Parts: sequence; structure tokens; C-alpha cells
Amino acid sequence: MKFKEMPYERVDFEQVEKDMRALMEEFDSAADGKEQFAVHEKYYELTDRVRTQMTIAKIRYDGDTADEFYSRENDYYNEKKPIYCNLVLEYEKRLSASPFRDFLEEKIGPVAFKNLDLARRSMDEKLIPLMQEANALATEYSKLIAGARIDFDGRELNLSLLRPYLVHSDRNIRAEAYRKQSEFFTANGDRLDEIYDSLVKNRTAQAKMMGYENYLELGYLRMQRNCYGPGDVEAFRRQVKEDFVPFAEKLHDRRRERLGLEKLSYMDEGVYYPGGNPAPWGTPQEILAAGQKMYGELSPETREFYDFMMENELFDVFGRKSKRAGGYMTYMPVYNSPFVFANFNGTSGDVDVITHECGHAFQGYLSGKDPIREHSDITMETAEIHSMSMEFFACQWMPLFFGEEAGKYTRMHLEDSAIFIPYGCMVDEFQHIVYENPDMTPSERHGAWLALEKEYRPHRDYSGNEFFEKGGFWQKQQHIYVSPFYYIEYSLAQTCALQYKVWMDEDFQGAWESYLKLCRLSASDFFTNMLDQVGLMSPFRPGCMKNIVEKLEKYVK
Repeated sequence: MKFKEMPYERVDFEQVEKDMRALMEEFDSAADGKEQFAVHEKYYELTDRVRTQMTIAKIRYDGDTADEFYSRENDYYNEKKPIYCNLVLEYEKRLSASPFRDFLEEKIGPVAFKNLDLARRSMDEKLIPLMQEANALATEYSKLIAGARIDFDGRELNLSLLRPYLVHSDRNIRAEAYRKQSEFFTANGDRLDEIYDSLVKNRTAQAKMMGYENYLELGYLRMQRNCYGPGDVEAFRRQVKEDFVPFAEKLHDRRRERLGLEKLSYMDEGVYYPGGNPAPWGTPQEILAAGQKMYGELSPETREFYDFMMENELFDVFGRKSKRAGGYMTYMPVYNSPFVFANFNGTSGDVDVITHECGHAFQGYLSGKDPIREHSDITMETAEIHSMSMEFFACQWMPLFFGEEAGKYTRMHLEDSAIFIPYGCMVDEFQHIVYENPDMTPSERHGAWLALEKEYRPHRDYSGNEFFEKGGFWQKQQHIYVSPFYYIEYSLAQTCALQYKVWMDEDFQGAWESYLKLCRLSASDFFTNMLDQVGLMSPFRPGCMKNIVEKLEKYVK
């Protein structure tokens, strides 16, 4: 079914509660594990319907945040979702405590039951008012960012549509675009600080109500970190600082020389070539069509997936004034339909959507065919391997998008992928600092960001930009506000994707078969176990980053 034809009806949570409680009674009275699993399949059907309607509403609201109807629907779900989550948890507690757990665990898998334990420790009915308040604050942030109106080049632009000017080949245009962007953030800086301060205090209060010292432990539970903890992440970040940051700095210096500059300024960060970055040659429609040719040739599985996406119009990639910034993939289980949301703006980022978000969507399409819904409940570091690795598998088809500049794009993409890893770690460590010290003032948070810049991106020069000089860059990073602790996953996944890059250059088919296996494993096993199964080195293993740097050096030379 085409997305525009999918019917929407507001979820009646009073009826959902009645249906759920009926299922609980049926589950409790079941005579054996087989009967309980039959009830659980009814639970899949009910939660699939709820999730699908909520997802349709979210996509349509994000597509036009000024739409009054879907704005009201978004507010409704912000209020009701914590109540629904608590209801789901009540059901899941029965699943976890079942006298027939051995039978159920054999059907569903041990990972699901570990996740049930994490969910039980991360949610309680008493948190609902605080969760509703946090949802409203996160929505306010997203609306504020989406509502940016910037007069530039004779047009009124939002932040996404301003992006091409931030990477323009003319340095004066870049400087002016950054000035305009910074004016917006400076004008809204006090409110952005207030929103984040309220979010930190809110989440800290949730953690204390659950008996935790601060939000760190609760945040890890909510991210379903089921096979590693803060100590593992800290050790990974240490490897990045010691072994990878020096390598990334060499890449920055190589780019500085290429651009003919004595020193890189903040306004040069997104630019890789003197004449500007390679841009896709086609219209958005032609880019989508080129994607269909690429996935048609990559494998039978990707051909089936992308044809399904195109036939059912499961892309919204056109930039609009009131459209939410950023991009994502989401999923509607009733229709086994992934959906890709993005904001095309004429830069190479448009092609990254066709590779990165479609990597997510491809895996979602595959795992959606698994009748065990818990197998689709992947943790984010695994999910990001699917997307970031697809970016590399797609590289040989880049002439479809960039013509003669395809080689430039693939070199830029490799450098950009590598230099991202320190940034991803910096965002993560910043959040650790903030939530371990929830009483920090806004000024202290900005200072903490600047201190981390010196460790992870020592080349950075913000001279002349007051907003960046005071440590405000992080306020552009939506994850910090909306999805706490969701960011280290990108660095972990990029570490694995770079391993696939080296592997595919030596044996493309072998690397692709490993990737397909990882996609199909989905969440049927733990992250670190799955890496072993598909032949990748865990980022947590001592020496991993040093090993990757040694293999990547040949590309730099």
C-alpha cells in the first residue's frame, strides 16, 4: 500500500488497555508454554496496530510541523505514550515471570528476555508525569529547530536548506551562511539552554525515583545496552583518543593542504576540495531512480527491497519550510513497510540518504519477515552498522550519482567517515559529564564541550564566531536533546563499517555475505556475539582501533 493511502485513525488507548488486560488474563490462565505463545502472537498483532498508527501520525507531523491536525496528534501521543509503555511493561513482566519461560525463551530467544529485564528496571508507572514532561520539552526543541527562518540568497530557508551554503566552494559565502546560522542559535540560545537544563533535571529526577544515583544507569538501560556498559564505552573512547585521533588529525591536515589553507577554520570543516564538494548531478527524482538501478544490481535482496519502497512511495525526501530537520528510517509493521524521511538539499548528503537510511530500511525490510517481533528489536550500535556499511557497499555505483566526480566523492566519504569517530565519542563523553553532574550551569556545560574539543578535535578553530567560541556547537546536535546517550553507537558502528570497507576491497562478495548474515541475525543474538559470528572485530577489544588505523593508512598514503 502506498504511504499516502494508508488510513490513519487515532489510537484509542482506553480500548487498547482493555484489549491488553484481556490478553494478560488469557496469558495467566494458559495451561502451558504453547498456549502462552499463542497469546503472545495476539500481543504482536495488537502492538503492531498501535505502533503502525503512531508511526503514520509521526511521519505526517514531521513532514509538516505546522499541520494543525497532526500537531494535535503528536501532542496526544506525547501524553499517552508513557502510559502505553507502562501497560506494555506490565504485560512483559508476565512474560518474564512465566512458569513456562524455558519454552518461551526457546521460541523468542535469550536476548529478548534480557531486554525485558532492562525494560523492567527502566520504567515504572510513577515516572509517567515526568516522561510526559520530557516528551513535551523534546518536542519544543524539535519545533524550535524546525521553525528556523533564515533569509539568505534572496530566499527564506530552514536549517536543512541552508546546508548547501555552509559547504559552498566560495569561502565568503560559507562565512556568511555560518553567520546567519549562528545568529539563529544565538537568538535562541537562552531558551535552548533552558530546555536542556529542564531535560537534564527531569531525567535525573526519573533516575532518582527509580533508585539510581543519576541518569547514566537509567539511560543505558533505556538504550538496551544488554552486553556492555559505561566501562566498556570509556575504554573504547580511550582507544579513540590514543590511537585514532592522531590519524584523524592527519586527515584534517591533508584536507587543509588540499584546500591551500594555512589553518582550517570552522567554516572549512565540511569542505574537501578547492572547487567545492562533489554534488549529485540529478534532481531528487533522478537520485531516487539511480538508487533503484544501484540496488537492482547490488543483489536480488536489495532489488526486491528498493522496488517495494519505490512502488509504495515510502520516501519523503523533499525539503520544505515547515518540515522537521534531519532524517531517519522508521517502520510500519502492519504493512511490513520501512519509511525513509529526509531533507534533500542538493548536496552529497542527498546520496547518503539513499545509502545510509536505505541501509536501515533494507535491514528492517528483511527482519520484518521474521514472525518473532523481538528479533527486530535491534540495539542502535547494530542498526548503525547496517546503515554505515551500506554506504561503503554502494561506492562502486557512485558514478550514477556523481558522474566523473565519483572518485572525489568516494575519497571524501572515506575521510568523512573516519573523522566522524572522534566527534561521535565527544558527543557521548559530553553526555556522560552532563548527567553525572546534573547541577552544572549552562555556562559550565558549554565549557565542558570546549574542553572535549581540545581532546577530540584539537585542530578546530572557532575564531570570529561567538556562538561556537562559547561552546555552543552541541546545541545543533538533536540527539543530545531528544535521544540521550544515543550517539556512541555511530562511532562503534563506523568502526565496524570501516572493517567492511577494508574487507570488500579485498573480497567484495565475502564481505557482502557477511553483511547479509548480520542483517538477518537482527536482534536474535547479542551485539558482541554477532560480530564474532560474521567475522568482525569488536570495537571493545583492546587494540581494535590501532589495528584499523594500520589498515587505513594505505588509503591516506
